[in-house]
Amino acid sequence: MSIYTTLLEPAALAAHVNDPKWVVVDCRHDLMNLAAGRDAYAAGHIPGAVFADMETELSGAKRDAAGSFRGRHPLPEKDAFIELLRGWGVDDDTQVVAYDAHGGMFAARLWWMLRWVGHAAVAVLDGGLPAWQAADQPVATDSPPARARGNVEARPALVTTVDVAAVLHNVEHGGRTIVDARAPDRFRGENETIDPVGGHIPGARNRFFKDNLQADGRFKAPEQLKAELGVTVGDPRNAIMQCGSGVTACHNLLALEVAGMPGAALYPGSWSEWTADPKRAVATGSA
Repeated sequence: MSIYTTLLEPAALAAHVNDPKWVVVDCRHDLMNLAAGRDAYAAGHIPGAVFADMETELSGAKRDAAGSFRGRHPLPEKDAFIELLRGWGVDDDTQVVAYDAHGGMFAARLWWMLRWVGHAAVAVLDGGLPAWQAADQPVATDSPPARARGNVEARPALVTTVDVAAVLHNVEHGGRTIVDARAPDRFRGENETIDPVGGHIPGARNRFFKDNLQADGRFKAPEQLKAELGVTVGDPRNAIMQCGSGVTACHNLLALEVAGMPGAALYPGSWSEWTADPKRAVATGSA
């Protein structure tokens, strides 16, 4: 059976609505209004979809056992994430589809997290809910019926991560390319409204995640992504992807996969963890 591992079109998903071997997950969210995603889900979602809460389900404790701040959206414990997937009815052979209404801004996080626990059969709905509705596909307002508990198991990760110590070592000694997915003004240290400190990790380059998209919110063609990302990222196997809190960096990681450029690592804590220690250097202005 063929599986989807990066993107899929609304028509492909429509053929599997309520398919017991498919789990569809609504990942809509708003960083400034934490109730907006769940409210939007209640107002209308793809039939059979479950809702994933970015703050409480796709993120973990913001501080470690020693009390150090891990960022605004640190990764949860793998065991907790596996339990979440099982509660959604995910088996080892389940095709998971993530979607949002923001060009994949939040859906890409769930896509990456499934790969983090070794589940390859996960894709993002290209264009999200707007593309689904533009294709005259239905939405539902009722909660989906409970599914049988899934049996998915954690397997070797299909992705890699780096911690703050590795990023600090890179800043001091070089060797890897750090790529920041935030908007250019935030990267330069201007108009920062989310994190308490503006700017970027010294030496980082900027690839705004929205530059991966066409005007209609769908991803650009693989050839175009490869040409554009190649300029900023270089060899992905030697790259570290970050953003404000480890969410939109996953969008760049998805774009790299679509472009046929796998191998980049994620720094989950990203800028919000980096700036929690005032001793860590901060740069401003263009790269």
